Amino acid sequence: MSSTTLSTWQQIKRDHSPSAIVAAVVAILAGYGGPLAIVIGAAQAGQLSSAQTTSMLWALCVSFGLAGFVLSLKTRAPIITAWSTPGAVFLTGVLAGVPYNEAVAGFVVASAVIFVISVLGAFDWVMNKIPKTIASALLAGILFRFGINTFTELGAHTALMLTMLVTYLIGKRLFARYAVLAVLLVGCAYVFGVQGDVVPAVPLHLATPVFTMPVFTWSAVVNIGLPLALITLTGQQMTGIAVLRSSGFDAARVPAKPLVALTSFLALITAPFGNFGINLAAITAAICTEKESHPDPERRYIAGLWCGVFSMILGSFAGVLVLFFLGLPKVLITILAGLALLGAIMNGLINAMNTTHSAFEREAALMTFMTCASGVTLWGLGSAFWGIVLGCAAHVLLTHAIPHRFASTN
Repeated sequence: MSSTTLSTWQQIKRDHSPSAIVAAVVAILAGYGGPLAIVIGAAQAGQLSSAQTTSMLWALCVSFGLAGFVLSLKTRAPIITAWSTPGAVFLTGVLAGVPYNEAVAGFVVASAVIFVISVLGAFDWVMNKIPKTIASALLAGILFRFGINTFTELGAHTALMLTMLVTYLIGKRLFARYAVLAVLLVGCAYVFGVQGDVVPAVPLHLATPVFTMPVFTWSAVVNIGLPLALITLTGQQMTGIAVLRSSGFDAARVPAKPLVALTSFLALITAPFGNFGINLAAITAAICTEKESHPDPERRYIAGLWCGVFSMILGSFAGVLVLFFLGLPKVLITILAGLALLGAIMNGLINAMNTTHSAFEREAALMTFMTCASGVTLWGLGSAFWGIVLGCAAHVLLTHAIPHRFASTN
């Protein structure tokens, strides 16, 4: 073993702390509670087989676990990575009726676009060119379509819905970080204890990746690839960078380029196995980047290392997670996923409609939100595409094309 490698492991041993491990465990629990249900829901919407769903989860977990471990080790900062939860929600609405090999082509395009943007050093430029109101409204509109399904279950599954909803509200009040995990546990207790459903029997086994040859079509590129790239960039990568910056890890120490480049590259090469996108985490990252992980910021990277290790282990046994979740009643997954998205929907609407933006900007954002939420399809192009087009067109027309002396906010 070289002296450099030895010194690296000696430093890790020196910086190791129980609090960092606890932070990593909490981040994993929070990250796999509701978001895992959303990924499973997306796979179910696309009518993926159990083997394809397992491969998707394997590709996601192993790749972002590896990315988080490598980046944390390289930068000595807690780099927490995850799958694109907004991307999974988006796929829930578009995978139905799309051949899976075409969807995989969309995954390839999305990751390739993000990788090229990062390598060219254009990440900040692209982010500055996309109106933040439009990006937030796009995300909120896509999430809204999925989240509203939760409340449609109130009529058919009243007791289960109310039980999970009350648990969510109490959890948000008393222990916000674990609210979704509490909903999962209480929901399972109700389904298996009160309703008497049979607990899924899942044997322990390693996951087997399944390769799918992508078939590139115009529809796959425009309806899946480009919107998925925009959603991942604005909804995940940008917020992930913001969490790091707010925790004191500045651009000089943790530049955005290598973080976005590595996550998108790993997503690109594993896309044929079902990886629809990995990125920097935001909510779970905050668990590991703050003082709860360790009082000394220089030692918080240990939490990032452990998150990476735990994710790769879970990915290796992805089949166990998939079979367990597929064994749960579909309504339980629908309610769980919807409640897990309430915070993201609220934040998207707040950011899009904040009064710090002009009335014109808010109106363009509202057009984006309503178009995405409508689920409209025109000329074979989905609502996410039209939301971006109509919202950006309205933004340009209202804020730039019309001379200010003729404009009115009334």
